[in-house]
Amino acid sequence: METSLYLPIKRHLESLGLTVKGEVGGCDLVALSGGEPPVVVIGELKLSFNLELVLQGVERAGACDEVWLAARLSMRGKGRESDARYRNLCRRLGFGMLGVTHHGSVEVLVVPSAVSPRRNPKKRSRLVMEHQRRKGDPVAGGSTRIPIMTAYRQQALSCAAAMATGPCRLRDLRMENPDAGKILLHNVYGWFDRVERGTYTLTDAGRDALKRWPQPSSQTMPIAD
Repeated sequence: METSLYLPIKRHLESLGLTVKGEVGGCDLVALSGGEPPVVVIGELKLSFNLELVLQGVERAGACDEVWLAARLSMRGKGRESDARYRNLCRRLGFGMLGVTHHGSVEVLVVPSAVSPRRNPKKRSRLVMEHQRRKGDPVAGGSTRIPIMTAYRQQALSCAAAMATGPCRLRDLRMENPDAGKILLHNVYGWFDRVERGTYTLTDAGRDALKRWPQPSSQTMPIAD
């Protein structure tokens, strides 16, 4: 699975001083430098180098400063990574190539070069915001068919955990979760019910969500009067 490539690539990029998180804004991984504004790096993962991987890089290029394409190296060294035409295409596009061996080590095949694609500042800012607001790195890059643990979902779970022992006031929830008002108003996941103005309680769906994604007990908030 593509997720098997994530940790080796994450470690490699972290060794370059980047903070890496998986499945951000539809990208397999997004990495930020520590500067301001940060350097934005997008990585796309495939089990083998192919045209689809290059096309994904082209789609992402406008939202970042660097694109890295990563795949597992073929056992006999006869995959696309050994095709000079493929590597030259990546060089012309300014993309880097990383190969993951079957032992989990990472080889730099092509270093990304400075190019000036058309920028998409809105998409770039969304990626940076989601990366910075997400707590930890809860999803391995390359994950499919599972709900992505976005910053929004993390805050919704934090609100749900606070209601595990009873109703909570919105003003109490906002101390830990800045988007609590929006989360409770729209109730995207169906986890919350309004008891009265400014006070909410947990639904059965919310309790099921806490069973699926257990939260630290320290998040429990005071019960509303």
